[in-house]
Amino acid sequence: MTRRLHELDALRGFAVCGIMVVNTWQHTRGQLRAPERNAVDWVIENLFQSRFYPIFSFLFGLSFVLFLRSAAERTDRPRLVLLRRLAVLGCLGFLHQTVNPGEVLLPYAIFGALVLLPASFAPRAGVLALGIAATAWGVREGGGIILVPGLFLLGMAMMGYAPPERLLLPAFLVGTVLAVSLGCLWVRAKGGDLSLYFRGVYPAAGLAAATAYCTGLLLLLRTGAREALLAALSPLGRMALTNYLLSSVVILAALPLLTADPTRVSGIALSVAVLAAQAVFSRMWLERFRYGPLEWAWRCLTWMERVPNSRIRSNV
Repeated sequence: MTRRLHELDALRGFAVCGIMVVNTWQHTRGQLRAPERNAVDWVIENLFQSRFYPIFSFLFGLSFVLFLRSAAERTDRPRLVLLRRLAVLGCLGFLHQTVNPGEVLLPYAIFGALVLLPASFAPRAGVLALGIAATAWGVREGGGIILVPGLFLLGMAMMGYAPPERLLLPAFLVGTVLAVSLGCLWVRAKGGDLSLYFRGVYPAAGLAAATAYCTGLLLLLRTGAREALLAALSPLGRMALTNYLLSSVVILAALPLLTADPTRVSGIALSVAVLAAQAVFSRMWLERFRYGPLEWAWRCLTWMERVPNSRIRSNV
């Protein structure tokens, strides 16, 4: 179980990296008047955008189940604690919206309360079926935020079924083939007279790429690169909330410089530099504390008590 939790942290950290790159790019382009498209735009749009928030959404549904199980060991009313946890997240998201319109924390909290809490009473087969249906509908409608509820449910169902590791390689191969095929179809159809009929192609390509990215990383975690990848990504994932909100501050502060660069390369450089700094900071912080700063505050408000945060020596 500990091994799987480390891998989930790494996947979450991986998603944080991609989201940082996309958010920097989106904020920069949003401040430009009719910017000409260049190679950086093409790469981010076709390899990054809509490829990482599905990973984060899926993991949110999965983590929901983990927290519910953990809460059930401490209280007879675990769903009430979970609802309070979502309420705190919603408040953070509301505050974040004031400086970063379009952020995801508030929608995550709302969808968590409206979709995941009721689904926690349903059988796993029902959750899986509803997740597939909701995701398919979201793809058909063009993707975006409407994909989140379905991905939440799929992540929740994943915890119930725990598919075997032997499916990783087939899933990676299928995801890669679909991502490349659908991506090429989107590039060819975009802007054409038939583009309306292909509105589901882009989100489908994003989901396929997200599948390939996730399973590819999990396969790498079964090689000699495991320790290096965990060292770099797990701290980022364990402090995902802190790192996500801090990245917004950095991006907004750097916008005047980013918009002055027509190549958009500075956005990539900023993302890499910030993520490297966050990885180092997160690792150093977690050597002394169990939870990140905002993760700790979130947990304290969830349980309505001061949660111990000092690191106790252990082999975990």
